[in-house]
Amino acid sequence: MAAHEYWGEVEQDWAGFSSDISFSHPFFDEQNISVFLGEEFDDEGEEIDESPTENQLADFAKTYQDFLAAIEANLSAIQHQAFDYYKNYYAHYFENPEKSGEPALHIDTVEKHNEYIKELLHLRISKGGTITISIHYKLDTEHGIEFKFVNGRLEKVGGIADT
Repeated sequence: MAAHEYWGEVEQDWAGFSSDISFSHPFFDEQNISVFLGEEFDDEGEEIDESPTENQLADFAKTYQDFLAAIEANLSAIQHQAFDYYKNYYAHYFENPEKSGEPALHIDTVEKHNEYIKELLHLRISKGGTITISIHYKLDTEHGIEFKFVNGRLEKVGGIADT
């Protein structure tokens, strides 16, 4: 396949296909994070070994460019939804010394929670205008936290591979 006009050379990588284009934002600890193009596995759970088509790559480029154009709003959505996720699933444990066996963390604002979501693992762009963002969640390193955007809207938050 010839180089794509936006993505350049697309190569098979450790978790699917990617190019030299990476993601960076000062909010996150790591920069130049891998952007995967398409799904890693097919419906039968087999690793996909065919490179995305030219049309898919064009769709992925539009999805990614739209995401970047609204990055500050998208980052704000991630931060606020991550804090809500914490309050719904983790606060009962981490804010209760009797349950956790540790002093309460006193995470009661988005800003205090942000320090736990700064380790970005990767982004994946897939069909239907979808971007999933996987983060090593410092409060749940086993499951992490993942954000699924569809057509520019944050639609789901959950553990990695649960969205």
